[in-house]
Amino acid sequence: MLFTSACTDRSTLEEADANAPVTVEDIRDKTTVASSSAIPSSQTATSPFTGRPVLLPMTFTVNDPGNSRGLSTERKEHSFGVAKNGIPHDISKSTQKYFESTGYKAVCYDTKSEEKALYLTFDCGWENGRTDEVLDTLKEKKVPAAFFCTLDHIKSSPDLIARMINEGHIVGNHSAKHPNFSQISRQRMADEILECENYLRENYGYSTKFFRFPEGAYNESALELVSSMGMTSVFWSSAYADWDVNKTKGKQYAFDTVTARLHPGAILLLHSVSPDNAAALGDIIDRARNNGYVFRSLDDIKM
Repeated sequence: MLFTSACTDRSTLEEADANAPVTVEDIRDKTTVASSSAIPSSQTATSPFTGRPVLLPMTFTVNDPGNSRGLSTERKEHSFGVAKNGIPHDISKSTQKYFESTGYKAVCYDTKSEEKALYLTFDCGWENGRTDEVLDTLKEKKVPAAFFCTLDHIKSSPDLIARMINEGHIVGNHSAKHPNFSQISRQRMADEILECENYLRENYGYSTKFFRFPEGAYNESALELVSSMGMTSVFWSSAYADWDVNKTKGKQYAFDTVTARLHPGAILLLHSVSPDNAAALGDIIDRARNNGYVFRSLDDIKM
C-alpha cells in the first residue's frame, strides 16, 4: 500500500550547471532545462519556503502532438475493485498487467516487492485544516507518503508544501487546473504538467517524477505522453469515498474500511481533506505494521 509523500533527493532532474542550457537525458530525453544568464553559485537564489536552491524551469517538446500514430483516445476511468483477504481485486491485477504490457511508466500496485509493502498516497486539491494533523502522524510513526497536489493547492498552502518536502515526503504532480486528460490535446496535457512542475521548481527548489491523473481519467495517448516526459503515472489499488467532507462516517469507519482492503504492494489513495482519515491514520498504520506490512516510498517501486 502506498501513502505517497515527497522525497528530498531529485538529482535525476536537477541540473549540475546553471551557466548553460542543460538537456536532461536520464529520464526526460525531450525535456530541456535552460538558463538565460550565468549566476555565480554564491548568488544562487533559494526558496523562501524550503531553503533549497531554486531550480531552472523546464521546457518540453511534445512528440507527435497531433497523434498521427493513432494511439487510442478512448476514455478510461481507473477502476480497482475491492481487495479482500489480503489479495488485490482482479480488476487491479488486470490493470497492472496492461500497464506492464504497454511499457508505459504507470503503476496501480507493486507486483515486484518481496515485502508486504504498502504505499500511502494522498490527493490534495484544497485545504481543510487536516493536512498538518496527517503530517504530524506520519512524522510520529516515521512513515513516508506521497501528496498529489494541484497547482492551486501548491500556491495557496506554501507552509504545508514546504513541510511535506522538508520532512522527506513526495509532492506529486496532480496538474495545474485538474482537467480530464482523456478530453484534452497532447499539448494541453504537457502544459498542465509543466505549469505545476515549474512552479515547484521555481518556488520550492523541488522537482517531482510522479503524476496522478485528475479523476483517474486517461487514455493510451495520455499514458504515453506522461511517460515520454519521464514521469510515472501513479494510480491506486485501494480507496473509498472519503472526499466529501459533508458525508463523513467517523474514525472507526475509516479505520475498518482501509484496513480491510490492505494487500501486499497496495497503493492506497486517501484524501487529505477527510477528518476521518486524519483521526484514523495512526491506528491504520499500527494495525498494518502489526500484520507484517511495511510502509515504503513510491521511489522504492521497481518499474
